[in-house]
Formats: sequence, structure tokens, C-alpha cells
Amino acid sequence: MGPDAEILPADRPDSYVLRMSGMDQSYVDLADPRRLVFEYVRRLGDVVDAVGPPAAPLRVVHVGGAGLTLPRYVAATRPRSPQVVLEPATAVTELVRVRLPLPRRSGIRVRPVDGRAGVAALRDDSADLVVVDAFADARVPGALVTGAFLADVGRVLGSVGVVALNLTDRAPFGWTRRVVAGVRSAFPDVLLTAEPATLRAKRLGNLVVVASRGDLPVEALRQRATTAAAPYRVLDTAAVSDSFGGGSPFIEADAEPSPAP
Repeated sequence: MGPDAEILPADRPDSYVLRMSGMDQSYVDLADPRRLVFEYVRRLGDVVDAVGPPAAPLRVVHVGGAGLTLPRYVAATRPRSPQVVLEPATAVTELVRVRLPLPRRSGIRVRPVDGRAGVAALRDDSADLVVVDAFADARVPGALVTGAFLADVGRVLGSVGVVALNLTDRAPFGWTRRVVAGVRSAFPDVLLTAEPATLRAKRLGNLVVVASRGDLPVEALRQRATTAAAPYRVLDTAAVSDSFGGGSPFIEADAEPSPAP
């Protein structure tokens, strides 16, 4: 973390924004951790809600931590969920712990390690959900979207676990097509959520890719999509193939980060 990382008051009491490199990275509501303000984080929260039995504990691995917004949401909506956060920026974690302390007995453990090494150290079939939401200089690192990394995520998830990746890209989505190809090489069923404006316009936006070797909660997410404060589209496996197919998975030699803002 450099000197440009700071925590600022937000729009209501006990709410704060973690800003890094001049960009708002996380919004944290200490009074109501169920409140997810950033649109893409709300979509990730919808995935959390749709996985497994409602309110049942989940074993969750978060690749990327920042303000720990989503881990706080899981702790609030699914008590007793064991969570591991892989966050190499130790100074950011310390700042968040001091200024935005976690609730007692949250079940959240932060490991000071990058996502690639952190996932490699996890046991087979040790998670129900892996969330990849990590950025370096406002870009998704290339190391977190290679076919090899995604296969390792599949090892950790086992036969029925779910992975959700927060990606950023713009039409014609050449980078995302390659990520989707890597995801499909490890997981047979894939869906993608995005705001309609991101899908049809050439502006950078968030695309959340969700995949599993088991059943995907397509209908549950579509119900949530239509009632969300910022409605979004849910593309099922066939629609993802039609709209985001044709790419080749990233390998170690050519992995590149997501497009710059």
C-alpha cells in the first residue's frame, strides 16, 4: 500500500470508502454489512445468496480482500461460515483492521499471500465458493485468469463448488473471451452477469463470471437481476458460448491483465 491509500467517510454514519490510487476500492457499512453499495459487489452478493441452502454456512475463499466488504456480508448472512481471504497487501489489511474492525467471531481469516500462491496451498475440495475479486493498479492480474490457475481453483472446489470472478473489460471483450475459455476448460457450466450498458456499449464495465462442475443457480440469479436496484442481465451457458466464445485460454507465457480503465 502506498501513501495514496486512505479510508474516507461515506454517505451515512458508520459507512466508509477505501480509496486506493485515486479510485474507490471498497464501500463498508459497519452498521449494516448486508448493505452492498457497489453494483458489481451486489451481484457477487447475489451469487453468495444463491449458492447452497439459504443462510447455511459456506466455506468461502476470497482472492483479494481490500476493505473485506464481501467477507463481512457472508459473515452477516451466513453465520458460522469459515472464510479465508488471500490479500498480499499487508499494510492495507492492517489499515482496514484498525479503522474498520471486523466483528467478533466473524470467522474471517486473512492470509498475507497472493491469490496464486494462496490457492495452491489450499487442500483439495476444501471450499464451496471461491470469489476472485483482485486488482493491481485497477486491473485484474493476468496470473489470476490463466487456465492453470483456474484448474487449481477447480481442485479446491471439488465436484460441486462454485467460482465467481469479477472481471473488467469493454466491447468487443477480447480479453474476457480468453478468460471464459480458461474457465470453460475447468468448469463445464458457465454463466455471466453484466449491466446491459456494459454489454452493448464500448465502455469499461464489470462482468461477473460464475462457473461450476455442478448445477448453477441461473434462475435464482435471474430473479434477483430483475429486482436489483441496478438491473442486470444473466447469460446462461449457451448464451455465454454464443456471446463470449471463440477465445483461447491464457497460459503462463502470454497472460495479461485486464484492459486499463
